[in-house]
Amino acid sequence: MQTSTTDTRRSAHDFDAQLPEGFDDAHRRFALLRSENPVARSQDFGGFWAMLGYEELTEVITDIDRFTTNKQNAIPKFAFTGVRPPLHLDPPQHTSYRRVINHFFTPPKMRALEPVVRRCVVELLEPLIAEGTVDVARAYAQKLPAHVFAEFFNLSVETSLDIKAVSGTYVDAIQVLDHDTVKSLSGRLYEIAQAIIDERKAGSFSAEEDLTQALLEAEDDGGPLPDAMVLGCVRQLIVTGMVAPSVFIGNMFVHLSRDLDLQEHLREHPEDIPAAVEEFLRLYNPYRGMARTARRDTVVGGQQILADDPIALVYTAANRDPRVFDDPDSFRLNRENISRHISFGRGTHSCPGAPLARMMFRITLEEALSRSRFDLTGDPGMAKWAEWGTNHVPLEFIAMGA
Repeated sequence: MQTSTTDTRRSAHDFDAQLPEGFDDAHRRFALLRSENPVARSQDFGGFWAMLGYEELTEVITDIDRFTTNKQNAIPKFAFTGVRPPLHLDPPQHTSYRRVINHFFTPPKMRALEPVVRRCVVELLEPLIAEGTVDVARAYAQKLPAHVFAEFFNLSVETSLDIKAVSGTYVDAIQVLDHDTVKSLSGRLYEIAQAIIDERKAGSFSAEEDLTQALLEAEDDGGPLPDAMVLGCVRQLIVTGMVAPSVFIGNMFVHLSRDLDLQEHLREHPEDIPAAVEEFLRLYNPYRGMARTARRDTVVGGQQILADDPIALVYTAANRDPRVFDDPDSFRLNRENISRHISFGRGTHSCPGAPLARMMFRITLEEALSRSRFDLTGDPGMAKWAEWGTNHVPLEFIAMGA
């Protein structure tokens, strides 16, 4: 690997992270940047490195000796209110929490949850298809996670919708660097998490059926997990799965509206939908602001990075690296190396909720395609950094048989 002995690019500003975007703009921009500097530099948010290349990004996320998640795990930095396991911890500290969480995403638990997820999908989609002209991002994609998570976390739909509303405003505040609002809403999310914990302490659920109860009963070094850390973990869990599906689901509808042949193929061959979801995940990954911090001076992709430098993990760009994926901007069903996409991360902090996310995306397409044809009626509206994806998708549904 070529190395650099000087930090000549620290003052460079390769891209503006806050530039307004259309649906295709970010990928075009990242493709050009990645070809010149797979380790790019931006002066936004106090200055950070951006891993646009696949190999460069995977080097950072898998080398926990050189890069840590416990100092700054997102760009811009917004964690002001306590440690939230497991995201904010490196091994071995994070392992006790991750072990509990993983138990709730096993294949048997996902199979048991599938009928519930399908019911949520159908209940939300049916009236939209009957209505015809809708904003599928706002009326469906931004609502489905709350309904599914109400079931997964054993919450009332009202509580889950409250979490979704607060977390949505919280993300909006992060994007405009409104730190006072971020702190206030994070505090509100902690209050909701504490209320969930207090309810579980009353013995409503068993540790086998409820994730919060399992955290309360888990042990580490012969004793219970610290109360503050359990609170932080619940606070993290109730928000993490709300954002990404909300900005990703609309991307699939946009793509299929722009490729009617593929839409019809998947309608006629629903057995290909899981493979299509994987290619959509590669093409339209919603994460570009997750981050690590360098523990010491090091080199990645020939670029010197100094101790304490924040590093953005731009999955959105790395998943289209032509050094790994041939013809990376094209949709290819059953792409030979599709398993190499990193939309759910890799290694220590890979997303534990990936099986549930895949289920939501698959069932969404199964039910939408079997019940309707659909097409765009206007331009999609886009989320801002740190996410990439749609927050506004004007769509016309035509019910099958209509």
